[in-house]
Amino acid sequence: MSSIELTSSQKTILRALVDLYTEREQAVKGEDIAEEVDRNPGTIRNQMQSLKALQLVEGVPGPKGGYKPTVDAYEALEIQQLESAAEVPVVHEGEEVEDANVEEIGLTSVHHPELCRAEIHLRGSIREFHEGDSITVGPTPLSKLVVEGTLDGKDDTANILILKIDSMRAPAEEPAH
Repeated sequence: MSSIELTSSQKTILRALVDLYTEREQAVKGEDIAEEVDRNPGTIRNQMQSLKALQLVEGVPGPKGGYKPTVDAYEALEIQQLESAAEVPVVHEGEEVEDANVEEIGLTSVHHPELCRAEIHLRGSIREFHEGDSITVGPTPLSKLVVEGTLDGKDDTANILILKIDSMRAPAEEPAH
């Protein structure tokens, strides 16, 4: 299913739908998606028609209606669906971000001490994050890794924050002998 080629606009809208649906656990209105991605509600309606044709979105009729992502939507965005994902907190400018969870931490250019970067893949909106903001991610469940840094850029389509790493730590285990 991941062979579907989506435009960046379709990916952004579908990602916003998935995040809002995950947060609310109910159908999401087009106006809410439009507000999340800063687009016109008419544009959202048009895009939803094409996403429905690709079987990535279902329409839910009625006053509490809106749109729901299909299983194929998660596959198209390469998002793993877990019954209960481990909670990995995100702190933005000193405040914990509600309804955000870290899906993946990728380390890039670790060999260059002045250019050490981390790609933080988030589930949840990244709209309120801006270049220069202070971000702390973690601790992760297994290694208790904590990454602190400054936002250097972001990819709204893929929900990725790019951090210039200021510090990274994980507690070392004492030897068993």
